Amino acid sequence: MTRRFDPERRDRIIDAAIECIAELGVAGTSHRKVAERADVPLGSMTYHFSNMDELLVEAFTRFARSVAAAFTARMAAAGSADEAVAGIVELIHEDLQRSPREHVLTYELYTLAARRGEFRSITEDWMHASRTALEQHFPPDTARTLDAYIEGAALHIALDRTPPSSELTEQTLAALARLQTAR
Repeated sequence: MTRRFDPERRDRIIDAAIECIAELGVAGTSHRKVAERADVPLGSMTYHFSNMDELLVEAFTRFARSVAAAFTARMAAAGSADEAVAGIVELIHEDLQRSPREHVLTYELYTLAARRGEFRSITEDWMHASRTALEQHFPPDTARTLDAYIEGAALHIALDRTPPSSELTEQTLAALARLQTAR
């Protein structure tokens, strides 16, 4: 039997794991389900990843980096603090609400990070990237406060039957930025 040359196999497995987690949650994701979705032999799973935790770390790292990169690009495009606030409003009300898939992935990661250090380091890196992006327009303490607000507001908008309007979000962000900057 000849071995099939498949240089993208590992990446396909990671992408399939992300999709499995989004659809089934971490608890419903298995080597077998990921292998089926990635269209690879089950043996490829253990060839590329020594265990499920290693695959989950890779999948969540890829997901977190992609979200952080999009946020970094949005903040880099803002020419002022006011434009950054407007960009954050769009992020909260549009980008972060676009997909239930991303909510599930985010909260599955948060749950793991609350329990286990190897996943906590992923969220810490993600928060660091977000704060660094915000620090292009705001002092470090303000960036930390805004980052926390973004997380909370996105959760409330996703789960609240009567979420706050984008106008209220903008007023709140502007007020937080002023309060923190005035300190």
